[in-house]
Amino acid sequence: MDDLQQLTPEQRKSSEFRLFVFIIVFLFPILAVAVVGGYGFLIWMSQVFMGPPGPPGG
Repeated sequence: MDDLQQLTPEQRKSSEFRLFVFIIVFLFPILAVAVVGGYGFLIWMSQVFMGPPGPPGG
């Protein structure tokens, strides 16, 4: 934490911008894919054990 306080305002702004770009370009897309993929896997596994949704066929 002391390192951030010793930075000049220009260096701190540059560091914050790089962190912002990392979050927007890498972190959020990876989290989005993980959440959607995890939800799809959960639905798929629930259908494996409980069958597909809807009225029973007959």
